[in-house]
Amino acid sequence: MSGDLSQPVDPIALFSEWFAAASAAEPNDPDAMALATAGADGAPDVRMVLLKGVDARGFVFYTNMESSKGGQLAANPRAALCFHWKSVNRQIRVRGRVERVSDEEADAYFATRPKTSRIGAWASQQSRPLESRFALEKAVAAYTAKYALGDIPRPAYWSGYRIVPEAIEFWEQRPFRLHERRLFTRDGAGWRETRLYP
Repeated sequence: MSGDLSQPVDPIALFSEWFAAASAAEPNDPDAMALATAGADGAPDVRMVLLKGVDARGFVFYTNMESSKGGQLAANPRAALCFHWKSVNRQIRVRGRVERVSDEEADAYFATRPKTSRIGAWASQQSRPLESRFALEKAVAAYTAKYALGDIPRPAYWSGYRIVPEAIEFWEQRPFRLHERRLFTRDGAGWRETRLYP
């Protein structure tokens, strides 16, 4: 990837280009991203989540806010993401602060989820000890009956988070491990680009 560094590049637009290429080539979940968080104790934690939106404001995912990740983000509202697309030999890393999406955004996304996923959001006490599989199935059955008719409202504890990027790094595989790395860091209202050694 060669380019004229004198011409400013919008890393969100570049992300969208790479994401489109990965979506066309990746056999499973091109929207999967590793989410790294840390609680008040500073101990890191990481898991896979799905990207549900990206724009100039940042990268959005949804979850139960009472989960382990929700507790960590409440204590330390900063996170990192990593997208890795082996099919196109590319990786993108993102770091930044985290904010909650608006209730309107969360409601709108929740309404697009399959009914079974909306029931699951009510039935699962995410990250907490589960006494048995039967207990989960019983909760699913109870909420399925409760919401058999009409809309299924979004639980108050279920919402979205937006990682507001402060740094975005694009990595592309090259022969002999001489990979291409481009780091974009916030610079006021814009971005500063730096090339990195592999």
